[in-house]
Amino acid sequence: MDKSVMDKSVCERVGLSPDRLGRIDGWMQRWVDSGRLAGMSVLVSRRGHIAYQSCYGHADLERGTPMSPDTVVRIYSMTKPLTSVALMMLYEEGRFQLDDPIHAVLPYFKETRVWAGPDNGENRDPVPLARPITYRDLLTHTSGLTYGFINATPIDAMYRDQGVDFQTADATLGDIVRKAATMPLLAQPGTAWNYSIATDVIGHLVAEISGQPFADFLHDRLIAPLGMVDTAFTVAPANIPRFAANYARGEDGRAALLDDPATSRFTQPGKIASGGGGLTGTARDYMRFCHMMLNKGLLDGERFLGRKTVELMTSNHLGGDMASMGMPRFSESKYDGVGFGLGFSIMLDPAKAEILGTPGEFAWGGAASTAFWIDPVEDMAVVLLTQLTPSSTYPIRRELRVLTYAAITD
Repeated sequence: MDKSVMDKSVCERVGLSPDRLGRIDGWMQRWVDSGRLAGMSVLVSRRGHIAYQSCYGHADLERGTPMSPDTVVRIYSMTKPLTSVALMMLYEEGRFQLDDPIHAVLPYFKETRVWAGPDNGENRDPVPLARPITYRDLLTHTSGLTYGFINATPIDAMYRDQGVDFQTADATLGDIVRKAATMPLLAQPGTAWNYSIATDVIGHLVAEISGQPFADFLHDRLIAPLGMVDTAFTVAPANIPRFAANYARGEDGRAALLDDPATSRFTQPGKIASGGGGLTGTARDYMRFCHMMLNKGLLDGERFLGRKTVELMTSNHLGGDMASMGMPRFSESKYDGVGFGLGFSIMLDPAKAEILGTPGEFAWGGAASTAFWIDPVEDMAVVLLTQLTPSSTYPIRRELRVLTYAAITD
């Protein structure tokens, strides 16, 4: 079950300790052997070279399929950075400005209103927008939109009741975006950080601006040119034997089957191409994306984004950390010491975040406990794949951060 590849000469050449990276093997083994996780896969890259690649456990416990470097998993919200890059490709073509109102393309958002919140125990009527929702608001999760699954406000409940769900709804991408526009925002645009369907709205904007279905645009302009050969919204029939099962924490603490790969909706063509959480892929594929972003938009001689655009995307746009303008709700990141750019969380203060890291490092994760981070200062990228929902179940992301950063020798 243990498939570890580590070239000591490469590690030493790029300033990583082979012995310290080797600690990741034991860490994965402890998690898997405890029964809490079915399997794990980790890639560590520095200075453009894969220094460490290891898998442990099973992709599918029920069928005895081992976790391997080419295991296909649900990356869920790790889709968001790719969708954000797709939109910024159109930005570089001069198709919009970040402070443009999105209602210029999606006119039904012009009439969207804002939840006023409880007042003396009663809900007030929604109020008008103080200003329009902009592209920047969507990219930074400050649009006022929400997620139904967060289950914290009447607006979240409204999303659930009305089927505003890009993962399971039987409707088109455009239909659900239009429906969302009829529901109140949680806050005035630009005033609060709130994790939301904003990146799904971005996917629809990409389709409307480009004149091409979102899934086709993402594949043709980003996924295929990057060589992300196993990344797609639908798992191809030939790839189903490599498709991992997804698990949840069972009553006994052990991994319990949540989504069987043989019957998963991710194998069914025709589902919505969710820019917020619909992709499946492999660790190798996602590292290709990380290398492109680490190299300021360039990979293997092909330019995907300009250097200045990547620098803008990976700058903090909140004016502080998420704790200073966020709502105490769900996130794939800590709020303290962490800001947000155009599609990525941005490390501001590792001491405040209480974790090893570097100011300027950018990252995100997915609902099945997957994660990545990219550190331009250390010229380093890490991809973690497993399949356990929700991502808040165990602190594996933070533990892996310690293991990888502790391996730096220079």
